[in-house]
Amino acid sequence: MIIPELPAYLTSIGGEEYKGLIISLFTLTAGLSRPFSGKLADKIGRIPVMVFGASICFVVSLLYPVITSVAGFLFLRFAHGFSTGFTPTGVSAYVADIVPFNKRGEAMGLQSLFGSLGMAAGPALGGYIGQFWGIEPLFYASAFVSILSILVIIRLKETVPNAEKLNRGHFRLHRYEIIEKRVIKPSLVLLLTVFSFGTVLTIIPDYSEYLGINNKGLFFAVFTLSSLGIRIIAGKTSDKYGRIPVMKMATLSMAIAMVIIAFAQTKFMLLFGGVIFGCSVGMNSPTISAWTIDLSLDAFRGRALATMYIALEAGIGIGALVSGYVFANKVENFPLVFSLGAITSMIAFFYLFTLPKQQVFLVPEDPPEKKNSNDQ
Repeated sequence: MIIPELPAYLTSIGGEEYKGLIISLFTLTAGLSRPFSGKLADKIGRIPVMVFGASICFVVSLLYPVITSVAGFLFLRFAHGFSTGFTPTGVSAYVADIVPFNKRGEAMGLQSLFGSLGMAAGPALGGYIGQFWGIEPLFYASAFVSILSILVIIRLKETVPNAEKLNRGHFRLHRYEIIEKRVIKPSLVLLLTVFSFGTVLTIIPDYSEYLGINNKGLFFAVFTLSSLGIRIIAGKTSDKYGRIPVMKMATLSMAIAMVIIAFAQTKFMLLFGGVIFGCSVGMNSPTISAWTIDLSLDAFRGRALATMYIALEAGIGIGALVSGYVFANKVENFPLVFSLGAITSMIAFFYLFTLPKQQVFLVPEDPPEKKNSNDQ
């Protein structure tokens, strides 16, 4: 809801040169918190992890209108990242727990479909609220939606058997608990493809204004809506034919979308690029999630998904930071900024050809923890 209005808001309080940090600070915290959220999701349960993330979103949304300095705003963006660092990890692990193996792609498609509905309605509604009522009501609306999500979460039944009570030991990470090596390949592909997403989140509001689009959330609504129908189809297709063939289509279409956006000179061309971009995101999201779950062990599914999300946040954060630096508030740099996203997507596309077609049915070896347990 708040993303489309944040660049203008930061400019209004004197922080125009820090636009690239709006997304990158958020994703930095999210990435740093992922190993903890993954471990906690496996140890204390999915539901507490989801509730914590949503609660952070609620508190920080209420604080945006109160702390109005540039430094304070950037601190809140940093703190806000904990919401994304925790809730999606718990959600994805929860969904994976309750669906059968041969329906994972379809289930991830359904989950991402509902996420996309929120991402479509959020920016469009947020842009509308910001345009007619101002930024403060927008922040309060964000807090209200966070409360609604918590009310949904607390009605769910925990899926982790014998969930532990939270203790200080849960916050001590061993080296092997930070990154799940079994899911490095899908995580690398994800990092390369979501570089473009970081660029879009950071630069599209300014690009929209440059092309005369008053509602800065319109592009986000268009690309998100265009991704809706294809998500379940892509998930089902990956269940049947494998994850990698679907990912090849996703990365190629992402590169094409970024080229179209880079050289758009009209509202229509920008929004058309948004449609192609949405189709790519719609294929990417459920397929990567299902691929990650395929390669993970049940007992460490939270850690595997956390690793995937670390790659997600790293890709978005790097994309946001690089695009903000390259753009430098100069409209002549729009083509170069979005062309960088096309390049990273093509790198991912060619990397996929180096992998065997079936990454779905690999059985990973036991982790160090399990080996030690067996020895004991």
